[in-house]
Amino acid sequence: MNPDLGHGGRAQSIIGLYKTEAITTDVFHTGPFKTLVDGEYAAAGWVDWWNHRRLHSSTGQIPPAEHEHDYYAALNRGPHPV
Repeated sequence: MNPDLGHGGRAQSIIGLYKTEAITTDVFHTGPFKTLVDGEYAAAGWVDWWNHRRLHSSTGQIPPAEHEHDYYAALNRGPHPV
């Protein structure tokens, strides 16, 4: 593994956010985890929020899923007639 690639820090940052937001807070679950399924539901809720609802500054403060939809819609419109 080449440490010069610079991907490790980004991954560690996302993992840290996941641990803080999905596991140690009660935003995506209520009470302590009693079963593995409880943890899976919390993880799925966080991933859904991360991909579909969080606002991101690099996408103009719109959720990533909306940005992706707008991007592909613009591609599918094709060139405009003159």
